[in-house]
Amino acid sequence: MEYTKVALDAMGGDNAPDCNVDGAIEALKESKELQIYLVGQEEVINKCLAGKDYDKDRLIIVDAPEIIENAEPPVMAIRRKKDSSIVKAMKMVKDGECDAYVSAGSTGATLVGGQVVVGRIKGVERAPLAPLIPTRKGMSLIVDCGANVDARPTMLVQFAQMGSIYMENIMGVKNPKVGIVNIGAEEEKGNALVKETFPLLKACPDINFIGSVEARDIAEGEADVIVCDAFVGNVIIKMYEGIGNVLLSEMKGAMMSSLRSKIGGLLVKPALKRTLKKFSASEYGGAPMLGLNGLVVKTHGSSTPKEIKNTLIQCVEFKKQNISDKIKAVIVNSDSE
Repeated sequence: MEYTKVALDAMGGDNAPDCNVDGAIEALKESKELQIYLVGQEEVINKCLAGKDYDKDRLIIVDAPEIIENAEPPVMAIRRKKDSSIVKAMKMVKDGECDAYVSAGSTGATLVGGQVVVGRIKGVERAPLAPLIPTRKGMSLIVDCGANVDARPTMLVQFAQMGSIYMENIMGVKNPKVGIVNIGAEEEKGNALVKETFPLLKACPDINFIGSVEARDIAEGEADVIVCDAFVGNVIIKMYEGIGNVLLSEMKGAMMSSLRSKIGGLLVKPALKRTLKKFSASEYGGAPMLGLNGLVVKTHGSSTPKEIKNTLIQCVEFKKQNISDKIKAVIVNSDSE
């Protein structure tokens, strides 16, 4: 069997390395198609693995004595810490030793490393970070949410093309609807970036462009691919998370406010758990950087073993569907027109 080989930054994240190691073991048990390289401090990783049952042929330790911390300047850290888990793991992808890189560690270092170490597909202007978010109708992909705060119109068109490829091939959404984030539905509305990008998206033959989407339309699932610069995308993601936490806290408080509400809470608990599961980030894995010469996936710093597991398994489908090759074909064709 040909494995999907994933280099996991074992030292990255709030709960590392235990969480990452446990997630890797769970992923191997669930998918026979994975081979995972735990990249990090060998002695520390071995302590985490002590006494645990796992397939030693499919879980391999790669020693990387240095760690890039979240507070470090990303560019300088990538340049100076060549023996860090992030740089070593990414170099394994660049050199073809692994198909994918996964990390819950420094977002900045992962974004810089993806562009500099792994490298962009020829013709791709910038690689966006593209997380899935839950909506009333299912899931939508936000492109970009953190990699490119300042973007040009041509970059947003590529985001739309790459996001469409991802949603169709990984999420199974046929002819995914693409919308650009705006402050109104009318074409003449928006800032300079949106106004310049809108006609380019309309003219792009590779996507199913439906026009502008307002913030309230995102939660309704009006578009499958949400296009925006990373500044706007990050605000949307953080607002989503904040409102979700507030609503959950308020609901719990209301259910515990009286004997009657406690009884009612017990009755609705099973249905509520099913609904909340749909909105849990751990169900969907991490956010890929699209447009690179290999797969780079960033997952939450506070990831649980379940989220690490799902992110690792996500890499298998990415390889099977040849997402990078499909993006390459679309971008090359667009450049030649």
